[in-house]
Amino acid sequence: MSLYPPWTSVSEAAALLVSGHIVAIPTETVYGLAGNALDPLALAKIFAAKGRPVFDPLIVHIASIDSLKDVAQNIPPAAYALAEAFWPGPLTLVLPKQPCIPDLATSGLFTVAVRIPEHPLAQEIILKAEVPLAAPSANLFKHVSPTTAEHVATQLGDKIDGIVNGGPCKVGVESTIVSFENGEAVILRPGAITPAMIESVIGKVTLKRSTSNPGEAMLSPGSMETHYQPRIPLYYGTLPEKFILPQNTVRLAFGQTTSRLPATLNLSKTANLIEATAHLYAYIHELDTPPHEFILVDPIPNEGLGIALNDRLQRASVKKI
Repeated sequence: MSLYPPWTSVSEAAALLVSGHIVAIPTETVYGLAGNALDPLALAKIFAAKGRPVFDPLIVHIASIDSLKDVAQNIPPAAYALAEAFWPGPLTLVLPKQPCIPDLATSGLFTVAVRIPEHPLAQEIILKAEVPLAAPSANLFKHVSPTTAEHVATQLGDKIDGIVNGGPCKVGVESTIVSFENGEAVILRPGAITPAMIESVIGKVTLKRSTSNPGEAMLSPGSMETHYQPRIPLYYGTLPEKFILPQNTVRLAFGQTTSRLPATLNLSKTANLIEATAHLYAYIHELDTPPHEFILVDPIPNEGLGIALNDRLQRASVKKI
C-alpha cells in the first residue's frame, strides 16, 4: 500500500469534507488537517489521525467575516476591529461559541478559536464545502508542523483521505491567537501578527505564555510546554559550559552569528525575521534526518516576528541535556 493518499483537487477536497472525510489543505501559516467543524465524527478522525489529545482544542476556519456570527457569539468590538484589520490572515480569535460548534472542537470549553486563512485554495475549499472547517496542523501531535504537501504525506500519508498541494506556506509558523479576558485583549500564542501590530489597532495587549496541565482543556491550541519537536534532539539556548556536542551536530544559523560550528543551514543570512520564519519548519524537517544526531539553533532577537520564532524554538527544544 502506498504511503501517499491521492493528491486531491479543490473540488474533490470539498466533496470529501462534506461527506465526513479529512483532507490536508494549504494555508499561509502551515498545512492544516481539515474536517467539517460541525461534524463530531469528522473531528474525531482528526484527533485520531494526529494522535492529538482531546484536551487540545481545534481552530475553526471560515471564509468571511460575515460568517463569524455563525460560529461565535457575543463578539466584542475589538474582535471585529482585529478581524477587519488582519483577516484573511494569520490571526485567530478566541470567542464565545455558538451551540452548533461541537464540544469536541473546543475541548469542552465555551469558547471557539476562529480565523480566515489567507491562502486562496483554502478559501475556495471552505466556500465549496459550505461548512466551517476545523484544521489543526497536518502533522503527528507534538511533531514539526508541515509547510509543504510532502511534509504532510511523510507524516500522515497513510492516515488521511487526501492532500491538496498548494506549494510552500508563505508565513511558515502557526497563527497568532488572541482572546478577550474581562474586556482585555490577550495574546495566547504569538505569530506573524505581532503585539505591535495588534496594539496599532486596538491599543494595549498582553502577551501571555499559555501553559498546559495534562488532561485539562487548554485555552489555546499549540500551547504544550513541549511541542513542534523533531525526532532528532534540537537545542535552543545557551549550552552548559562543559557540554560536549555529539559528533554529527548540525547548526541552524541566523544572520552572521559566530559559532564554533559552521552553519549547516541559515534561516536568513541577512537576519530578516520574515525570511527566517518562512524557513523555520522546512529547515528543521531537512535537518531531522540521520546521520544527524543533534540540532543546535542560533539565538534570534525576541522582538517582532522573533517573538513567535522564540516561542516555537523554546517549545521544540529539549529541556535537559
